[in-house]
Amino acid sequence: MATTKWAIDPTHSEVQFKIKHLVISTVTGSFKSFSGEAITENDSFEHAQVNFSLDVQSIDTNQEQRDEHLRNNDFFDAATYPSITFASTGLTKTGDDTYKLTGNLTVKDVTKPVTLDVEYGGTATDFYGNEKAGFEVTGKINRKEFGLTFHAVTEAGSIVLGDDVKLFANVQFVKEKAEVAA
Repeated sequence: MATTKWAIDPTHSEVQFKIKHLVISTVTGSFKSFSGEAITENDSFEHAQVNFSLDVQSIDTNQEQRDEHLRNNDFFDAATYPSITFASTGLTKTGDDTYKLTGNLTVKDVTKPVTLDVEYGGTATDFYGNEKAGFEVTGKINRKEFGLTFHAVTEAGSIVLGDDVKLFANVQFVKEKAEVAA
């Protein structure tokens, strides 16, 4: 069976996360640099193999001092572990346009299985004749399970960070053109 390779289009994609701060509000952050691909059987995304990588140095929470703290040893230790990676183990159709994406997420030196919800937005051809496919991916992980164990309490006794991290990705893949034999 023929396979098709789809590459992430970073100019039309975004990766975000949300975490509770002081238990009363939510901080949103994103990764500005990432790459990924999906390998499909023909053009069907069911059972696709998906690989994704985030550049930890590109973390952005709209506050440089916090971003530097997230890059250091208290959190991601970007100097030692420059990437967060995901490799799928399954993509199962659960409805007309919905899937469950299972795979192994690696943060720092910890790899754990995760399950993410995927909504397929469809395919379209852009102005340049490129076939595109859009997806919205959501999920939740416990940061402490991935070695992100930094913990602080304010003088008043409030917890600074929640344990659960909500993940959001809106991604657009572009179908790679088949090479023509000379």
